[in-house]
Amino acid sequence: MLIMRFAFKTSPQNTDWADMLAVWQAADDIDVFESGWTFDHFYPIFSDPAGPCLEGWVTLTALAQATRRLRVGTLVSGIHYRHPALLANMAATLDIVSNGRLEIGIGAGWNEEESGAYGMRLGPVKERSDRFEEACEVLVGLLTQETTSFAGEHYQLTDARCEPKAVQKPHPPICIGGSGEKRTLRTTARFAQHWNYAGGPPEEFARKRDVLYQHCADLGRDPKEITLSAHVRLDPEPDYAKVAADAAALGEEGLDLAIVYLPPPHSPHVLEPLAQALAPLT
Repeated sequence: MLIMRFAFKTSPQNTDWADMLAVWQAADDIDVFESGWTFDHFYPIFSDPAGPCLEGWVTLTALAQATRRLRVGTLVSGIHYRHPALLANMAATLDIVSNGRLEIGIGAGWNEEESGAYGMRLGPVKERSDRFEEACEVLVGLLTQETTSFAGEHYQLTDARCEPKAVQKPHPPICIGGSGEKRTLRTTARFAQHWNYAGGPPEEFARKRDVLYQHCADLGRDPKEITLSAHVRLDPEPDYAKVAADAAALGEEGLDLAIVYLPPPHSPHVLEPLAQALAPLT
């Protein structure tokens, strides 16, 4: 029998704070949704980049304070946006103020437009992958060790501290987003407790899952330690049955957690009918 878990995502773009807050507070009372997610970009994506976009981690912190039950995370933070030592301190602090509800969503980064505009070096694909793997090692070290020293190409730390530590032990779950088969999925197998597939056909999800599992085998990692999630989109003209069917098709291929991407402008009115459509799969 297919049993799945569900979450929702509200990108903080082309919307306003009051509407996002209303969605999260309503979802906090609907047990079907185990977690809520934002994205981490400075410009809107897949729409007019000149539009409004709230910063992801500040928004997430406010939403964590406005809720009591939902787990919270970003899908996902480009690692080049913040030094991993800064990100480790942010993550530990947010896990504390949310009473242990944070999931650390990170990726190698991809958005050339906002990176270039802000003078943040994105670099070619190999550089992104190298930097990301180093950053994951730095992040885990700071969240779990009293002091961390690291001598990499991109990051150097000397007896670095991150105190106080997060509530969750050994650290808040790391969710890596991305599907690069040679590097990203290998980094996922090495460091992550959660892998997020951006979304797409079930057969492509299954193929990427198998690549991830092979990396786990190569590294001696039990793949069952890694939650598998994917975005499932709710259209602006909502078809709740379609969302449930799309989630179920991915569930047949082993998906654990379907994260329903809610379209802006955000409204809590979509949550109850969405939850009713998804409930038979839980």
